[in-house]
Amino acid sequence: MAKAVKSKKSVLTDESMKFFRNYINNASPVGFESSGQRLWLDYLKPYVDNQFTDPYGTAVGVINENNPFKVVIEAHADEISWFVNYITAEGLIYLKRNGGVDHQIAPGQRVFIHGKKGPVKAVFGWPAIHTRLSNNENKEPQPKVENLCLDSGARNKKEIDQLGIHIGAVVTYQDGFDELAFDYYIGRAFDNRIGGFMIAEVARLLKQNNKKLPFGLYIVNAVQEEVGLRGAEMIARRIKPNVAIITDVTHDTSTPMVNKIIEGDCSCGKGPSLAYGPAVHNKLLNFVQDVAEKKNIPVQLRAVSRSTGTDTDSFAYANDGCPSVLISIPLRYMHTTVEMLHKSDIEQTIQLMYETLLALTPKTNLKYF
Repeated sequence: MAKAVKSKKSVLTDESMKFFRNYINNASPVGFESSGQRLWLDYLKPYVDNQFTDPYGTAVGVINENNPFKVVIEAHADEISWFVNYITAEGLIYLKRNGGVDHQIAPGQRVFIHGKKGPVKAVFGWPAIHTRLSNNENKEPQPKVENLCLDSGARNKKEIDQLGIHIGAVVTYQDGFDELAFDYYIGRAFDNRIGGFMIAEVARLLKQNNKKLPFGLYIVNAVQEEVGLRGAEMIARRIKPNVAIITDVTHDTSTPMVNKIIEGDCSCGKGPSLAYGPAVHNKLLNFVQDVAEKKNIPVQLRAVSRSTGTDTDSFAYANDGCPSVLISIPLRYMHTTVEMLHKSDIEQTIQLMYETLLALTPKTNLKYF
């Protein structure tokens, strides 16, 4: 009689999944990340020796603070969003982008306007198909930033004021965390709060498994990545790390309308993705690949061009240069309200960062010459 195969125990606990859901459901738009950072710091606190934040809200947990050799594991905390830009006499609200938000997905979406009196519910109104066709000679109008507006129920500027809505108020989509079949998760802003979640889980595993590192570890959740890697740029100059391990999302290219010739071959459920590119330090990348092979962690490979488009670039080129590597998690439908991840990729990305830290020492040779 064949023996029953024991299922592998998940590295994710009920407590960590509860935090993950709350973290994803919380709004953390570019430049307004503080509420999400508070959640993250509260969760991380039991697993680190110290915490600090910088003037723009990047949050950091530290282990072995006094060790001169410094290693960073990093993600970014901000999500794409909108700004209230213009309010009509009839109470309709026009917007500007805050980060690379996709205007084509906006029609029919529900949002929160984060005004002076708290979140206000509103919708991206869009004309009914009957009127669109009759008014445009059977040519479908396309959503553009300039023809999209929000309807909050207010019908004049006085009612807008009563709701606490003002020019410059930030707007986020309402959609939050949910689960699909076969261990898939969906949500808004997995880019890149999944990274913040995973680096916090690495810290948790180090603490709970009583692992002692021979270096100072800085768990960094940076702000303002979506508008030019700005938070990482600031914190890299402050910490001056010797090594940086960055985690972010990358495109699952197995869905329709994605060209693998351009974007490469990457799929959810097949493990974390490692990038080759100028900002990625080759010897550190080889080191991570060796760890993955020894620990039987599947990885996928991709190539980037002039830059990674992630906080890796800021850390790599900061100060006198910092050996940096990018460990990405495959994501479907990036910058939409239904970004999709696979549970096994989350677990394996956490495991790869964790095992890399255990294998790394200040004596690890990362010199080219």
